[in-house]
Amino acid sequence: MFSSYRELVETVKSEQIETLDFKVTGLSGRWKHLSVPASRLSEKLFLKGFGFDGSNYGYARIESSDMVFIPDWTTGFRDPFWEAPTLSFLGTVHEIHPEGFVPYAGDSRVVLRRALERMEAEGVADRFVIGPEFEFHILDSVSYRNDIQASGFALDAAQAEWHTHDETGRLGFCVPRKGGYHADAPHDANRDLRAAMAAALEKLGIAVKYHHHEVGGPGQHEIEVVPDDAARLGDGTMMVKYVVKNLARAWGKVATFMPKPFFGEAGNGMHVHMQLFKAGEPLFAGLGNAYAGLSETALHFMGGILTHTAALSGLASPGTNSYRRLVRGYEAPVAVAFAMANRSAVIRIPGYAKAPDERRFEFRSSDASCNPYLLYAALLAAGMDGIARKIDPMAAGFGPLEENIYEMADGTLELLPSSLDEALDALLEDHGFLLEGGVFTESLLENWVSMKRLEASRVLQVPTPMEMALYLDC
Repeated sequence: MFSSYRELVETVKSEQIETLDFKVTGLSGRWKHLSVPASRLSEKLFLKGFGFDGSNYGYARIESSDMVFIPDWTTGFRDPFWEAPTLSFLGTVHEIHPEGFVPYAGDSRVVLRRALERMEAEGVADRFVIGPEFEFHILDSVSYRNDIQASGFALDAAQAEWHTHDETGRLGFCVPRKGGYHADAPHDANRDLRAAMAAALEKLGIAVKYHHHEVGGPGQHEIEVVPDDAARLGDGTMMVKYVVKNLARAWGKVATFMPKPFFGEAGNGMHVHMQLFKAGEPLFAGLGNAYAGLSETALHFMGGILTHTAALSGLASPGTNSYRRLVRGYEAPVAVAFAMANRSAVIRIPGYAKAPDERRFEFRSSDASCNPYLLYAALLAAGMDGIARKIDPMAAGFGPLEENIYEMADGTLELLPSSLDEALDALLEDHGFLLEGGVFTESLLENWVSMKRLEASRVLQVPTPMEMALYLDC
């Protein structure tokens, strides 16, 4: 937003800004923040930053946890969710060294920046363009408990099919199970809220390609943004989640990107479309009779991602709930394969993207519970490994598969990991490609795996209502 500190100062005065808010991305991929009165604005804030406890962000051990967050004034934006006029800023985490502050190698924004710098330095491309699709639910109520003597949860959406047979369904127009794709009014009950979300994102500089009701009957929606450079959409992904969740709350609703909130319904993915450009030329556009119009570079990039899909799952599908989504029958991928227009493959090549600068493919197993900076950096690292090793996805047996993968016999294809622990095992076994060029570090991956192992362990230890149904009478 700001090209200079002077422009920032002038905006604070002209718009009577009262609060400066500073947002930091923790290892989990969630924002934390601290705020100061705008009267304290000084250039020093953007040079010296703020000290904080890095162990509470997942970035450091408690015995060596003093770190510094240094904000970047070019990331400033007018925050729409504060009552008082507020400017918010992003920035990077720094370590404290005797000679001064240095960017922390484990900060996820720094990881993505290093991945892009490596891509340019090695001459692979000068732009990594991505186009995330954001699926989420808008709910009317959420409750849950995890007590020693009772556990469970309840979700409700006024438009859901279960309201056809109670007093709250008297207005009708409920959406049937798995019947919400592109539903129009009056079934699309939250269309105005979704449109307000899109408008808010546009004001913040995030171009929205389109938005619509998704397959899931109980209020599932999608916002797809216009493809842009990965660095911009790393921050943009955080912004989308911030806007969607906070605007829903302002409207008296609950928005969640949880991968699988409803049993028996479609889950929420975050498909990532990918392209490479160099000197303005699209590197994924093929010539002649190339498969799906893709270049050799595109196929090798795809081959790298398919080769490392199991390991990528530890970053792309990083919650126990992610693996409740990655099951047969819900347009979610279950096998490591690619195809054109086939939504049951982990990589899909859109059949309608035929212009050279539109040639691309999408990675479909990721979801928005990820840390987007780490995901985008990892996808780029895997693709670059495929280019360097000239991995042909066809010769490697990944496809193309034009049949319904859900109907194929077990054992025919390599399957995605079926649990978070399995994905983390794969990440530990196969992560050398992430370390190339110093993009990721061993310590960052150790912190990530440790954090996710703890989550998986906590879930595994808690009895569930389904277990009561299965085992109470054993």
